[in-house]
Amino acid sequence: MKMSHIPFGTTDWAAVEKTDHAGTTGMATWRTRNFGPADNSVRVRMVEYTPGYLADHWCEKGHVLLCLEGELHTELADGRTLTLKPGMSYQVADGDLAHRSHTATGAKLFIVD
Repeated sequence: MKMSHIPFGTTDWAAVEKTDHAGTTGMATWRTRNFGPADNSVRVRMVEYTPGYLADHWCEKGHVLLCLEGELHTELADGRTLTLKPGMSYQVADGDLAHRSHTATGAKLFIVD
């Protein structure tokens, strides 16, 4: 990720429109901002997963993900499962390791990709 041509600014996440994304079970609610030129933009999201959420796909996109609330379990294609609690993060490069997430209790995340 190279961040360029992004002027300094602030985001009031409560004012960013929500979009809903169904999982295999549960729901993900995203508040999304894109920064920079279209051919090299950086997507920044505040994401909330409902209790019982399970991703409907294996993701291969790179992310930096910070858990703000709740507990998130991330299953990796190599069989490992990692658990994030508030204040913990993970980072993964595009195409490096497929992953999918689930939560029994719900979670709130800040994601940059």
